[in-house]
Amino acid sequence: MKYNNPVICGFHPDPSICRVGEDFYLVTSSFEYFPGVPIFHSKDLVNWKQIGHCLTRESQLPLHQSKSSMGIFAPTIRYNNGRFYMITTNLSVGKNFLVWTEKPEGSWSDPIWLDWPGIDPSLLFDEDGKVYLIGTQNIFSSEPMGIYQAEIDVETGDILTERRLIWQGTGGAHPEGPHLYRINNFYYLMIAEGGTEYGHMVTMARSEQPFGPFESHPHNPILTHRSSASPIQATGHADLVQYTDGSWWTVFLGIRPAPIPFSGKHHHLGRETFLAPVDWNAGWPSIGAQVDLVMDGRTLQLEERGHWSSKDDFNRNTLDYSWIFLRNPAEGSWSLSDRPGYLTLYGSSISLNDADSPAFVGRRQQHFDCKVSTLLEFAPTFEGEESGLTVFMNERFHYEIALGIRDGVKKVFVRRRIGSLWKVESEHVYGQERIILSIQADAKNYTFSYQEPCGESTILSSGECSLLSTEVAGGFTGVFFGLYATGNGSDRSNPAYFDWFEYTN
Repeated sequence: MKYNNPVICGFHPDPSICRVGEDFYLVTSSFEYFPGVPIFHSKDLVNWKQIGHCLTRESQLPLHQSKSSMGIFAPTIRYNNGRFYMITTNLSVGKNFLVWTEKPEGSWSDPIWLDWPGIDPSLLFDEDGKVYLIGTQNIFSSEPMGIYQAEIDVETGDILTERRLIWQGTGGAHPEGPHLYRINNFYYLMIAEGGTEYGHMVTMARSEQPFGPFESHPHNPILTHRSSASPIQATGHADLVQYTDGSWWTVFLGIRPAPIPFSGKHHHLGRETFLAPVDWNAGWPSIGAQVDLVMDGRTLQLEERGHWSSKDDFNRNTLDYSWIFLRNPAEGSWSLSDRPGYLTLYGSSISLNDADSPAFVGRRQQHFDCKVSTLLEFAPTFEGEESGLTVFMNERFHYEIALGIRDGVKKVFVRRRIGSLWKVESEHVYGQERIILSIQADAKNYTFSYQEPCGESTILSSGECSLLSTEVAGGFTGVFFGLYATGNGSDRSNPAYFDWFEYTN
C-alpha cells in the first residue's frame, strides 16, 4: 500500500518518536505557541492523532514576551520502565529541561531544569541502566561546535560525568539535533547538519563505546534533498524507530515550497513531518536517495485514514487540541463558558503587531488549497476596536479580515502587514453585528470575503502567500489561521463572540 508525505502536515517540525509495544508516540517543536510540544499517537506510523500537549501549564512553559521563533526547540521523546520522558530547550529562558509522565495523553510533571547548555537535548536509556544526555555546543559561548554528551540522573536532573565533545559531524554547518541509539553492538549517533534550510541533511556515525571515538558513515549524508528539484526540500533533523515487524523507519522534517512555476522557492506552511523506510547494509542504515510525496508503505499495516473534522461549533468545555495561543494567554482573554456554544475573546491593548499575548486562538494552515470561515458576533463602539480572522506568520507579517470601528464608522476591512509596511486594502461600511468572515487559500494567494449570515458573499481583497513565507518573514514557524480581538492600544474592548469555525480542503 502507498502512503502520502508529509504524514503530519503544516507547522510540525523537529519530530521525535518512540515505540511502546504496538503504539507509537511522536512530538514536535512548538516555539512561542502555547500549550507546547504537541504529542501524537499512531499504530501504523502514517496515520497520527493528536492526543494532547506535553506542556500545558505556565509553570512548565513560561513564554511571556518571548520573541517570535523562540520558545520550545527540538523536543525528544523516550520511554523507559513505565515512564515517558520529554526533554527540550526553552530558548526564551535559555534553559534545557525534562518532564515525564506515565500517561502521555494526560498531565506531565513539572520541569526538571538542567545545568546543561546548548540546544536540542536528547536521551539514551542504555541496557546497563545508564542514561546519556546528548546535545549541542553552548550556542552563547565560544565552545567548539559539535555534539556533547554526559551521563544524567533523570530523577534529579543531575549531570553525573564530565561534559564531553563526542563528534563534530562531517563539516556541515550547525551540527545539531543529535539522537544516540544502542543497536546490536554499536552506538549510532544521528545528527542534522547544514542548517534547517535548503542545505539541510542527516548524517550518521557509530562507535563501540557511548563516548566514542565515532566513525563516520561511509556514505554521509544519509538523507538530503539539497540541490535537487524535489517538491520536498530541507530534509533533516531525523529520528529512528523500529516497526513491530522489525523493519526500521525514520521521521524527519521537510518543507514543501509552494508549487508555483517560475516563482522561486517560497514556503509558508512551515516545516512538516515526513516518513521514510530505513534499510541496513554492512551495519549501516540507509534512507535512500530521495523521499517522495507518495511512498511505498512496504510492510506497514496501514489503517484507514481518519475523518477530517472540518467544523468546530465551540460546544465543548475545552478547546480542540488543534487550537493554540500566542505565548501564555492573558488571564480572562478567552472563554468557552461565558456564552455557551461560543468562543468569547476579550480584546486588550495588545494587538497582532506586538510580540506579546493578544486575544488570539489559532490553528495551523496545513494545506495549500483550503478555506476557513467563521461566524462572528461583535458590537464595537470605540475607535480602533476590532475582531476577526487573521492569516498570521508573526507580529510583522500577517493579514486580517476584521470588523471594527474605523473613522467613527463600523466597517469590515482587509489589512496587510508586511514588515514595516501596512495598508488597509479595502473596507466596506457594515451595519450588522453578525458577520461571516472567510479566507480562501491556494498556493499563490489568500482571498478575503464576507457575508451577512443569510446574504451573498462579497470579496474584499487578496494577498500573496509568498509575502508570509519563511523566505520573506524569517523564523522557524508556519502560517496560522487565527481568531482574534484587540483594542489596538486601548483596553476598552467589547467581547467578540465566535459561533463556529470551519476549515475545509
